[in-house]
Amino acid sequence: MAVVVRWIEPSDEAAWRRLWNGYLVFYAATVPEAVTAHTFARFLDPAAPIGCRVAVDGERVVGFATHVLHEGTWASAPLCYLEDLFVDEAVRGSGAGRALIDDLLALGRAAGWDRVYWHTYETNATARRLYDSYKPATGMIVYQVDLPKPDASAA
Repeated sequence: MAVVVRWIEPSDEAAWRRLWNGYLVFYAATVPEAVTAHTFARFLDPAAPIGCRVAVDGERVVGFATHVLHEGTWASAPLCYLEDLFVDEAVRGSGAGRALIDDLLALGRAAGWDRVYWHTYETNATARRLYDSYKPATGMIVYQVDLPKPDASAA
């Protein structure tokens, strides 16, 4: 497979949504349509700190990597959180996932980022084999507290 990694384009929306839906199924998650639409719009906004790179095989988008650049307290250069990485199940093991990570690392080196980091479920053995080839997991445990959305009718 000859994968090319590039920035997402407006014409990629249908392909990205197909993959996004597969990603949500994999994680047994739901995201409201309004959030999905907003996310895609932010990918195309050069002022947004969120970005998306896609892996393309020929004309077909086969994977994506979304990332968020942010400041941190332990570094003076930007940090890059690789928030979502997904490759079409039909091409897993082909190198598309590695190409997406390598691409993000190259972007970071060129831009002077301090680090790229990500997390996954402990049970995600397939992805962890790839991730561990870069560096072993840090041992950090992630805690997450979801906050209720403000009640618009109360305003």
